[in-house]
Amino acid sequence: MSKDNESLVALTIAGFDPSGGAGIVADIKTFTAFGCFAAAAVTSLTFQNTTGVFGAAHQTADAVRAQVLPIVEDFAVAGVKTGMLPTREIIAEVARLFRETNLPAPVVDPVVRSTSGYDLIDDAALQTLIVELMPHARVVTPNIPEAERITGMLIRDEEGMRAAARRMRDMGARAVLVKGGHLEEKAEGGRRKAEEKQFAVDVLDAEGEVSVFRLERIETNATHGTGCTLAAAIAACLARGMSLVESIAVAKRFVTDAILHAPHIGRGHSPVNHNVPVRFDVAEDL
Repeated sequence: MSKDNESLVALTIAGFDPSGGAGIVADIKTFTAFGCFAAAAVTSLTFQNTTGVFGAAHQTADAVRAQVLPIVEDFAVAGVKTGMLPTREIIAEVARLFRETNLPAPVVDPVVRSTSGYDLIDDAALQTLIVELMPHARVVTPNIPEAERITGMLIRDEEGMRAAARRMRDMGARAVLVKGGHLEEKAEGGRRKAEEKQFAVDVLDAEGEVSVFRLERIETNATHGTGCTLAAAIAACLARGMSLVESIAVAKRFVTDAILHAPHIGRGHSPVNHNVPVRFDVAEDL
């Protein structure tokens, strides 16, 4: 399952969060926790902390390409994760890199809005992501607001998540993991089914084969960077030779443990603790 005796290089192509909770900093911490050597290309310098995103200075598409090519020419990259790709030019260039190089199929985290509600991508860029990048992905990992924006659907429950995943596959994605952490916010009047109160549900549609992941729901504000961390953990597991279902199971447990042991720093949404042990044995229970 793993390749412990090799130096596995994992690459993140994403934005920089100076507060260290999300983006490439979170990805690097996650790759390291999973025993991978982390490499990174910065797409945008964001101005943020745990309370919100206050702006960003985006890189050019040429600058992103100039960062990635030396890595590809020097390393045998085993896993890739993409995060914040803020412009249609950058997205098109990243898609071109996957067409022209031997980079493995990436985990695409379609970052469109921050936890605090800051829009990170416009409609033109989102369309480019759907048409040009999603077909290259090993898996796309939208949360519910992201899945709604991509598909134009309203998601209220698990069936809605399944339908959105199917729609995204129809749009060209090979596999889609719709993350259900926002279902609580979608429940009308704050009422949820008993199961929804107890579990956070994620739905994977991989080439038509559906898997549902359920872990205990945690009431917490330690959510800064959880999407980045999950996608990076999946990419690291895939780099280690695990199946997609195994990778998601291990990654979800890692994020849950990281939330449970969060440092609770900052005045907003606390980052998680990337120093928790990785529990690879979770995959053996599948």
